[in-house]
Amino acid sequence: MIETWRWFGPSDSISLEMIAQAGASGIVTSLHEVPTGDVWTSEAIIERKQLINSNGLDWSVIESIPLHNDIKTRSGNFQQYIDNYKESIKNAGIAGVDTICYNFMPVVDWTRTNLNYKLANNSFALRFEMTDFVAYDVFMLKREGAENDYSDALKEKALGRLNKMSAEEKDLLEKNIIAGLPGGEGSYSRDSIKEAIDQFIQLGTEGLRQNLFLFLQDIIPVAEAHNVKMCIHPDDPPFQLFGLPRVVSTQEDARKLLAAVPSPANGLTMCAGSYGARGDNNLVAMVNEFSDRIYFVHLRNVIREDDGSFYESDHLKGDNDMVGLISALLDAEGKTGAKIPMRPDHGHLMADEIKAQNVKPGYSYMGRLKGLAELRGVIHAFTQIRRGSPL
Repeated sequence: MIETWRWFGPSDSISLEMIAQAGASGIVTSLHEVPTGDVWTSEAIIERKQLINSNGLDWSVIESIPLHNDIKTRSGNFQQYIDNYKESIKNAGIAGVDTICYNFMPVVDWTRTNLNYKLANNSFALRFEMTDFVAYDVFMLKREGAENDYSDALKEKALGRLNKMSAEEKDLLEKNIIAGLPGGEGSYSRDSIKEAIDQFIQLGTEGLRQNLFLFLQDIIPVAEAHNVKMCIHPDDPPFQLFGLPRVVSTQEDARKLLAAVPSPANGLTMCAGSYGARGDNNLVAMVNEFSDRIYFVHLRNVIREDDGSFYESDHLKGDNDMVGLISALLDAEGKTGAKIPMRPDHGHLMADEIKAQNVKPGYSYMGRLKGLAELRGVIHAFTQIRRGSPL
């Protein structure tokens, strides 16, 4: 597998030199400065690629070229945004950056309620707490119909939780949920998120799924023509939030997507932490089924709880079978003959970085370095075994 690292561009506090020191060879990044919906120009892509190359690294994956909400709803100026997207794919292919990760999540991208969940060893993880989310959705946001989406017991527990929160804790909860997390698509106010939510609820699950398929029918021929592989990221978390439709949450969702546009350019991002937040997703079975259409991997583990809550655990100590998953991915590489870029997804906040002010949630240097080292060890062991060499 190709070891890669998420980098947030020249303004990232983690430099390309530090990434090279971590032992990664590939960079996963985006032109974050380009407004959503605008064309990525050839000049901008090539300039960023040259900067990466000058540090002895390769630009392995674009994560991501964001989709404007008009594309997802097929409203407003959606056709122009699709044309712009096709131009960006073409320019990336011409520049030699041939893998694009993207998502089709409505309104909010990846969502957490607590960005500093303290673990037993005094490091900090990201957490999605269902009780806190319900407290926000029902009693703070007061979304119309929200009370019908949860059990009475859960609403009672959420109200009790909310009544114990200080004003500062309530503000922080709202910021965590709707203000945007690293790599996400901007932020909302309480009023603007209500409006966006309603638009997608009216669209419904099958309406959103159909819009995704129509988008792929538009862009995949361009990707094919320029040797670009598109790989969709799953919903995070992979279940309904705010009553919004979800269309990339399960093995069946992935199966429908690949069947709708059966092109080698239409593929998947296997995000272990996202798919794995559902106990009914068998990650190893998914890799075995979709082995020739997985073009990018996020390796992250979680501890799941009965009510849908979860937190991000050590990479090798969660509910997901990370060792089995890596074995299946290496088998997939053996079948296709193509190396899959992987990155250690997220990492705990620890040591001196706990006091730092500029660490992006989930994207600490030391936490990801620890994760990469652990994952590298598993990959090395399996690789040696497959070669018949001593460990």
